[in-house]
Amino acid sequence: MPPVRAASVDREPGLSVRLKLTLSYASFLMVAGTLLLATVWVFLLRYVPDQSRTPAALPGPFSPTRTDLLEAFAPRAVQALAILLAVGLLGGWLLAGRMLAPLTRITEATRVAAAGSLSHRILLEGRSDEFRELADAFDAMLARLEAHVAEQQRFAANASHELRTPLAITQTLLEVARKDPERDYGELVSRLHDVNTRAIRLTEALLLLSRTDQRSFTRERVDLSLLAEAASETLLPLAEERGVTVEITGDTASAAGSPVLLQQMTTNLVHNAIVHNHPRGGTVWVTTSARPDIVVLTVENTGEHLDPQLVATLTEPFQRGAGRTRTHHGGVGLGLAIVDSITRAHDGTLALTPRPGGGLCVTVQLRAAPPGSVGSR
Repeated sequence: MPPVRAASVDREPGLSVRLKLTLSYASFLMVAGTLLLATVWVFLLRYVPDQSRTPAALPGPFSPTRTDLLEAFAPRAVQALAILLAVGLLGGWLLAGRMLAPLTRITEATRVAAAGSLSHRILLEGRSDEFRELADAFDAMLARLEAHVAEQQRFAANASHELRTPLAITQTLLEVARKDPERDYGELVSRLHDVNTRAIRLTEALLLLSRTDQRSFTRERVDLSLLAEAASETLLPLAEERGVTVEITGDTASAAGSPVLLQQMTTNLVHNAIVHNHPRGGTVWVTTSARPDIVVLTVENTGEHLDPQLVATLTEPFQRGAGRTRTHHGGVGLGLAIVDSITRAHDGTLALTPRPGGGLCVTVQLRAAPPGSVGSR
């Protein structure tokens, strides 16, 4: 395994980018000036003889030679090159500073973000160019990081609260039993069993949520219609207990993914639709369909009217929504969060919309499995 690179690497001091650009501009200007002077020199040599000519041969009082031309041209050429060098250095320094000003702002924003302030934005002005695209991309990255960090902080706080709750209940029950020796220990054991079971379910859900984020699974050909039938059969006793009817329709819908994770996703959706339904006489519709490039799993249920703003937050961990209180089968508040994580791990999309008559419609779109066997990570 290659060694981990240090966060900061000591490097030998070198020239700044601004100085490098300045020297490049000045060098280019010197080369262009030299070529121009050389061209003028060659052009003049065509009309100047090697030696002096007689006055009869040429009109005028005097005819210069190449030696005379060199003595007159060389000092002026050196002066011109010196001026070009000074102009190139000064102009290059100013021009490089102006060109690198956006990069300086981006660098400063990077240092601010590295210090922990993710709310800072570059907001580079001007028309679109390479620096503007880089600044906009950096601002978008900071926005995503800020949202992700805020989500992780909420998740950590909620997870700590959820994990603390069964421990606090257990401690309370034990304290009551210690103070009341005459208490029925059978009831105590039963309640402790329920609390411990909930803690185990919560821990398993958290572990599953972390595994799906890593995307470490083998993709196989999975038929969502078969997964829907299996989930409905498994949850049939719960549906009968709550007086909910589950209807399954649709065609074969083969996706490429993990059979275990996709089964968990389907089971969570059907379980969620059964639990968060009318107390009696509710209905759950599970539908699968296939398109040329995608397969679709839709789970709808009757129930109370839901606010669209509330529906948009239901995939957040531990979000149960209004009226979605803990019950014996109410879950731990991670059902839709796990569904969302599994969907994203399979490069799919998840859409939640409230039904006009009440209840929720959940639509999962996944990539269709290509023809032949599937076995890649």
